Amino acid sequence: MLDRDELAAWLRLNETPGIGLETARRLLAAFGSPQALFDAPQRAWHELLGPAQTQALSAPAATLETLIESTWQWLLAGEDAAPRQVVMLGDAHYPALLLETADPPLLLYAMGRTELLFAPAVAVVGSRNPSAQGLENARAFAAAFSGTGLTVVSGLALGIDGAAHEGALQGPGSTIAVVGTGLDRVYPKRHFALAHRISSAGLVLSEYSLGTPPVAANFPRRNRLIAGLARGTLVVEAALQSGSLITARLALDAGREVFAIPGSIHAPQSRGCHALIKQGAKLVEAAADVLVELRLDAPPRPPASAVAFPDSGGDPVLTALGHDPVTLDALAARTGCSPAQLSAHLLELELAGEVSRLPGQLFQRLIRA
Repeated sequence: MLDRDELAAWLRLNETPGIGLETARRLLAAFGSPQALFDAPQRAWHELLGPAQTQALSAPAATLETLIESTWQWLLAGEDAAPRQVVMLGDAHYPALLLETADPPLLLYAMGRTELLFAPAVAVVGSRNPSAQGLENARAFAAAFSGTGLTVVSGLALGIDGAAHEGALQGPGSTIAVVGTGLDRVYPKRHFALAHRISSAGLVLSEYSLGTPPVAANFPRRNRLIAGLARGTLVVEAALQSGSLITARLALDAGREVFAIPGSIHAPQSRGCHALIKQGAKLVEAAADVLVELRLDAPPRPPASAVAFPDSGGDPVLTALGHDPVTLDALAARTGCSPAQLSAHLLELELAGEVSRLPGQLFQRLIRA
């Protein structure tokens, strides 16, 4: 573990207002380390910094010492809990894939299994308000990826992200949650237990210092880390204006593969995926499609009989549902059943996990990925 003086120098550089990542990297290239930078006379800074930046760097904020101490104590507490680490740019533990991106962070705060930073990974992202089928797809695809040893990267958000983390925790590949707050906070609160599971069996990662609250601007920015840590990004469901599409664009900018699961043409959550497919993202229907494209071993496919609703017994209502959301009236017309009969049977199918009830009195068949 780095010593306290080294940590203090890195935090001073990272937290100085007006010193962005690009400037900080130039300073590191010139001086070799933050400690060497601060040991050098200020006149040596002038070639790289303007007057305002020089002044800011020479006069640390009054709150810096408190941050240094809290971070140091947080690191020490990791000796009795999930391992904790601050990974510096240029350190041997810094993930190589992030170094290939345009704006790698100066510091990474990590809690859990830092070896996952070097494991082959795929990002799984999507809507915070997904359909039941979208949740099932995210969970099943992530479990399949993790089952082959792939690490699943996502953002701990509600919806698709949470389902992806849960699925990935089922396999040896596990998961990395990249968050937009300090690691002494959990956002959203509803994922407190999930975050604890990930820190124990996977890894929680952030570029933000301890105490950083959930500021809206931080979440689109952290998406570049989600995309940067992975060899490819799978978008499960996404609206046309969503953070998931930002992640996909960042993945493309980093030269990584982008995959999308298609859905109903009537579903708002599918429009972002369809837009990505139109723009060249690869359409996928199974986890094997992603693994083949990334030239990784595909998981064994289940026999055909196990995919086609083994518990449905050839149910005519399930057959009539098809794969798009359907109204009760449309189902009645297709099956010849009365609305009362259908309502009772649909409730049984819903309780069995075969059907999802959507807003607007729509019903949709659930496909087990």
